[in-house]
Amino acid sequence: MEQVLDSLVPMDVRDEAAVDRLALDEVVEFTSGLIRIDTTNRGGGDCRERPAAEYAAERLAAAGLEPVILERTAGRSNVVARIAGSDPAADALLVHGHLDVVPAEAADWSVDPFSGEVRDGVVWGRGAVDMKNMDAMVLAVVRAWARAGVKPRRDIVIAFTADEEDSAVDGSDFLVRRHADLFEGCTEGLSESGAFTVHAASGGPLYPVAAGERGTAWLTLTAHGTAGHGSKPNRANAVTRLAAAVARIGAHEWPVRITDTVAACLTELAAHQGMSVDPKAPGFDLDALLERLGPVRALVEGTLRNSANPSMLNAGYKVNVIPGRATAHIDGRMLPGGEAEFRATLDALTGPDVAWEFHHREVALEAPVHGRTFAVLREAVEHFDPEGRVVPFCMAGGTDAKQFSRLGITGYGYSPLKLPPGFDYWSLFHGVDERVPVEALHFGVKVLDRALRTL
Repeated sequence: MEQVLDSLVPMDVRDEAAVDRLALDEVVEFTSGLIRIDTTNRGGGDCRERPAAEYAAERLAAAGLEPVILERTAGRSNVVARIAGSDPAADALLVHGHLDVVPAEAADWSVDPFSGEVRDGVVWGRGAVDMKNMDAMVLAVVRAWARAGVKPRRDIVIAFTADEEDSAVDGSDFLVRRHADLFEGCTEGLSESGAFTVHAASGGPLYPVAAGERGTAWLTLTAHGTAGHGSKPNRANAVTRLAAAVARIGAHEWPVRITDTVAACLTELAAHQGMSVDPKAPGFDLDALLERLGPVRALVEGTLRNSANPSMLNAGYKVNVIPGRATAHIDGRMLPGGEAEFRATLDALTGPDVAWEFHHREVALEAPVHGRTFAVLREAVEHFDPEGRVVPFCMAGGTDAKQFSRLGITGYGYSPLKLPPGFDYWSLFHGVDERVPVEALHFGVKVLDRALRTL
């Protein structure tokens, strides 16, 4: 372990964190404050991130930075600021988080979802884990650095984005298309959905760090037919054609495809349970390994295959009128390297009577898991939880890292949280009673500080 520290962690980072008591208080204050700003993204442009962007920008400015607020659409605000590093020759690092959240039905919650209530050591509200907690951690770390006079080795670009919970057209997509200069020199990025505690059935806690994402393939299916009276036979019924195609897609069993990131995850999960496996070897028994992994199999089950799930249907306007057109929407996800198979399969499943097209498409991602960057991310977590083990994993969904990848930025999911046993982190993403423990936020600030200063 000492050799790892010598090679990874600078002398000024090894023995103490730059974060102070005020930073620990501020991360809770900022998480709660951001939650209280309702930035619900209902899709189709129905959202207003401006108040949250101004909240973040004010706190960055108080830390001596010069944040800029950028909008493609009025009220759909993004914030970008750069921290100058000590080594002008070093590549820059992007740290990004989104400001919008998914809708919350207040009647279903135990608390007001936009109260930001802190109760019994827990911060409650929409965005507590997705992802105003990470936004707050970044703000708290940056302000702690300003108080301590810390200067990171690399330039660090901070970006808080709009519209991640929909198409990103007003957020990271807009920034990449119109303001790429703000990210000059950035080669790597850190954002959401990684380095949180997963408690295995045996062994110490696991901390999955995202090093990949499936590609996004939101589809529109359209069936055309012959319009007519509902009482008459109709062999060219658009609704029937569409329904048959949707049923075939929903029932399809996609074949297993083990990508490099998933193979690395399986290998390390097996080692955590005292097993040695080679997921790429002929005859590898995946089902047997998943059975032995128990609940932590959830880290890989959603990324073993392409997927396509029917989610919306639209047809007709009156019960006794057969429409000439019917549409459906499919939430598709593609593994790295899996787009050709995805396209061919959809062609076969829809058949000659139903057309399909991408409504929204983004690339799949994979990031290195054997280099210095991943080793630094691992070390920072395990320094503050020596019983923990960091493992790489691939996200089933997607983040703004997809858009930033167009600028050549390799993305990792890294929003560290130390969670107690029984805390169902997965269910809280877009779920009811979303919340985060105060102690988890404190852990996250310390880990993030160490990782960013080491990187």
